[in-house]
Amino acid sequence: MSTTRWCLAIGLVLGIVLGFGGWWALVSAIVLGFIGLVVGRVAEGKLDMAALFGRASSR
Repeated sequence: MSTTRWCLAIGLVLGIVLGFGGWWALVSAIVLGFIGLVVGRVAEGKLDMAALFGRASSR
């Protein structure tokens, strides 16, 4: 299992545990799952944060 999938799974589990119950459980699971996905992509080197947050003049 890749790092991205592990981070996504951990983010989803934390979201379910954090917001167990109702609409907010769904919202928090989606948000934390997305955060886990982004962290996993950065850890694998598939997402370059410098390119996303670089200065506009350097593009």
